[in-house]
Amino acid sequence: MGRVLLDITMSLDGFVTGPGADLTHGLGIGGDPLHDWIAGEQAADREAFERTSTNIGAVLMGRRTFDLIDGPQGWSADGFSGERPAIHVVTSNPPSRVRLDGWFEFVPDGIEAALKLAQAAAGARDVMIMGGGHLCRQYLYAGLVDELRVHVAPIVLGDGTPLFERTTLTPIRLVPRDTTSTPNATHLTYDVPHQEQ
Repeated sequence: MGRVLLDITMSLDGFVTGPGADLTHGLGIGGDPLHDWIAGEQAADREAFERTSTNIGAVLMGRRTFDLIDGPQGWSADGFSGERPAIHVVTSNPPSRVRLDGWFEFVPDGIEAALKLAQAAAGARDVMIMGGGHLCRQYLYAGLVDELRVHVAPIVLGDGTPLFERTTLTPIRLVPRDTTSTPNATHLTYDVPHQEQ
């Protein structure tokens, strides 16, 4: 069984979208520069992006992320490079119509059930949690993440969807593994030790 990876981009002040993220505004007001690193010309940005798809057997995402991806400004039917992994959407409210039909499996039974399905689909490869912020927090706080990759964009949004929110949970101590900086992002990789529950 592979590892469970959480891979996400955030602003310097901790937001994964700007304010007003929706089908019309995509990543929200001012949020588009968050992902400048993906199309960046820096070798380190390209390497970080390649790591997001190498050895990935399944992807987990929340409903809001799905809505953006399947929306009119989202992914194109021919735009997925390489082998498309199994994509599981964790939601209690599956959509009635899907533009990219056949790409997604909707899992209404919570994060643990979705993870089991994703791990079965991935086999020996890794499972990547790609967003949104709420789903990422659930997996991280539940102790189900093995590796955390955060791409910090050099932008302060001031508002939007936070990656981390105030919580009364026990702090999570991370083990730094790699840091690479470019003009487009600082790419941080941490191992997430599993705590005794």
